[in-house]
Amino acid sequence: MDLGVKEEGSLERIVGKHVYANLYGIDPKILDDEELLRKTVIEAINEAGATLLEIKSWKIPGDKGGVSIIAIVLESHVALHTWTKYRYATLDIYTCGEKADPWKAFNYILKVLKPKYYTVNYADRSSIPIA
Repeated sequence: MDLGVKEEGSLERIVGKHVYANLYGIDPKILDDEELLRKTVIEAINEAGATLLEIKSWKIPGDKGGVSIIAIVLESHVALHTWTKYRYATLDIYTCGEKADPWKAFNYILKVLKPKYYTVNYADRSSIPIA
């Protein structure tokens, strides 16, 4: 698994792209539909050009319940957590390497969940080669 990028002088660096967001005002039926959310995460991974290794999901009961999904991809991970009562979800998409594009996964998930509004952050988690 070579996710590094060759730099001048044959040093390598890791390319890390991290998109994470809070999604508000989502239809509770969507937030509570474990199967739909699993399919959405899988399709988002495909859209991003990432490689799914394993996906797990849990339906969380109770007043503050919802669905949690963790997908491990060759390039890193996607995590989606929902709180049905609050019409709220958090999303974390982290990819390493130049091939996968976490923004494509993010935009696909937005299209399906249709939040009324959201906040999104981006972190460049690339390493810097040390000579």
